[in-house]
Amino acid sequence: MKQYQTTGAGTPLELIESATPEPAGSEILLRTRACGVCHSDVHLHDGAFDLGGDRKLPVGQPGMTLGHEIMGEVVALGPDAEGVAVGDLRVVYPWIGCGACSTCLRGDEHLCMVPSVLGIQKGGGFGDHVLVPNARYLFDFGSADPALAATYACSGLTAYSALKRVGELAAGDSVVIVGAGGLGQMALQIGRAAFGLAPIVVDIDDAKLEAAKAAGAAHVINSKDADAAKEIKALTDGGAVAALDFVGSEPSANFSLSILRKGGKLVVVGLYGGQLSFPLPFFPMMARIIEGNYVGSLKDMTELMTLVREGQVAPIRVDRRPAADVESILGELKAGRVQGRAVLVYD
Repeated sequence: MKQYQTTGAGTPLELIESATPEPAGSEILLRTRACGVCHSDVHLHDGAFDLGGDRKLPVGQPGMTLGHEIMGEVVALGPDAEGVAVGDLRVVYPWIGCGACSTCLRGDEHLCMVPSVLGIQKGGGFGDHVLVPNARYLFDFGSADPALAATYACSGLTAYSALKRVGELAAGDSVVIVGAGGLGQMALQIGRAAFGLAPIVVDIDDAKLEAAKAAGAAHVINSKDADAAKEIKALTDGGAVAALDFVGSEPSANFSLSILRKGGKLVVVGLYGGQLSFPLPFFPMMARIIEGNYVGSLKDMTELMTLVREGQVAPIRVDRRPAADVESILGELKAGRVQGRAVLVYD
């Protein structure tokens, strides 16, 4: 098998050839057909997350095969594997936990403290074969575009899980999506399909805002405009009930807080980096809620993929690129030059 592996913080990936693994027990071996490239891959490749105040969280290490948005073809089964057959095309749920701790047992494997995530702790889709421990992590995607289907394992799942955090809406409640990149575009489509939302979408890129408007956003606002927050408050009768920050930077989080009504909720999803400073008295005075959202559970994935198979989630733009272009895609993502989702396609 061939794998593009990390060699150090921000240094070029190295193409490694090794023996193709043979599945044991309930394991399934997939030949990678498509793998989305995520901003998390950029951070892992760079070797750090920005914590603000000149602080960094070291992540990643040499020898990692990144890529967690995986769609592959089943090519071999362990003797105890059930539920799939050789030749099946499946999307992989990569957020695998230890399976034995209280977190995993309550259904939150993605929050396990001893994870075995594909593309982080285990080899991912930057390799042409991926070993999956059990068929329960494999999902049929129906007639959806196979390259787009790969992105539902992170981009789609994260958006769906974040949208669930908004909760039940009353008449007149408004939701704002901050960030109109691939993740925000996915949230827009899933929000329309699963939750009946027509959100306001905010970004600093007019081209991305135009795409969001064409995709069904109720309104689009450029947050660089001096009166952007006032405009949103006017549109929402005093403020939004929830803002989903798919950027996760200091400016995006501060802007999101500025447009919330009393009792409003900020859900931080993106990992761009920085730190948030907020007056403590405002938490009780404004009944403010701030939550973090990290991908989603296996149950969330099951619900999302049901919507996908039923054809309810409209597609977003996919930039298909040969697997050999992975290095340049990481650079383009870091520079903010990718529209929609970038996906590696294997021959």
